[in-house]
Amino acid sequence: MESILTYFENIPSTHRSALLVGGITLFWILEGAVPLFKFNYKKWRHALPNFFFTLTTIIVNFALAFLLLRTADFTVANSFGVLNWLPAMPLWLYALIGLLLLDLIGAYLAHLVEHKVKPLWMIHLVHHTDHNVDTTTANRHHPLESVIRFTFTLVGVLLVGAPIGIVMLYQSISLVLSQFNHANIKLPRKVDEVLSWIIVSPDMHKVHHHYVLPYTDSNYGNIFSLWDRLFGTYMKFDRDAIVYGVDTFPDEKENSSIKALLKQPFHKYRKPTTAAMGDK
Repeated sequence: MESILTYFENIPSTHRSALLVGGITLFWILEGAVPLFKFNYKKWRHALPNFFFTLTTIIVNFALAFLLLRTADFTVANSFGVLNWLPAMPLWLYALIGLLLLDLIGAYLAHLVEHKVKPLWMIHLVHHTDHNVDTTTANRHHPLESVIRFTFTLVGVLLVGAPIGIVMLYQSISLVLSQFNHANIKLPRKVDEVLSWIIVSPDMHKVHHHYVLPYTDSNYGNIFSLWDRLFGTYMKFDRDAIVYGVDTFPDEKENSSIKALLKQPFHKYRKPTTAAMGDK
């Protein structure tokens, strides 16, 4: 465990880039081999706006990365945060608690708040208006959302008291898991169900992308499924009946335009409607 944390303390930018590109490539290939849905779309054309927002996410995170390093160093130097207040424990348990708490604050809580606060929902909407969810959807976030997510992660690092090795490990796992659970792949149902008791599986996360409430407001987790189950936001739905998008923003052409998506947060607030009884 010590060697892993040491590696992530000093992980080169090239290795982080390899995780991003390698993950997308792997799941892109798997989508062709075992697709959940056979979308009637041109895969590269669909990916273009998602790759654009992946690039803006990288730029935002790179520009603000020094704040993560400064905050992590501050917590260690001043023994601040939950990890620094706990009694001595094995390193693997220390790292696991750090990952769990960073996932709670930086992913689950951030995601929940984005759905409950109207202006934040309109920013997060860019992620939900993809009508053909696949692995490229994972980083389809408006630049404003990238800043919001970074802020939650920064607060998480401070409160958790996570050293930079755990922070980088968390971000790396979060990246790959997000690509995995957005990927348009069909795992055997039993395998997916077993996985969903530990991590956020593809079937579990796809429910979150169903186009109507209450499903849109469920399954907020990114790495660990624990938080949705613990806080009562876990829902199940037949994966073959899922319809992607948001019913109050139904124009697929508009939702595929980078220019329109950049403007999307500034629309008048429109809340998704509640599912018909037949969807429940």
